[in-house]
Amino acid sequence: MHTKLTLRMEDAAVRKAKAEAHRRGKSVSVMVEEFFDAIREPPLASKPLPPITRSLIGVLKGASLDESDYRRHLREKHQ
Repeated sequence: MHTKLTLRMEDAAVRKAKAEAHRRGKSVSVMVEEFFDAIREPPLASKPLPPITRSLIGVLKGASLDESDYRRHLREKHQ
């Protein structure tokens, strides 16, 4: 069942919402509904993790890595 909901927003916000909805190929109503569905979902931390992901937790604890380390890894991997 669909029920009408009236929102009061600044004109600029309405224009931005309509433009974003058009860009996504959706209606503003669908975007608002998706937003409320998303905030109703439990946080990711409370959802059980897949076994592989769970096994990776903490493997880099204490490691001091940055983007340059990742770039070096990619260079070595693809030589």
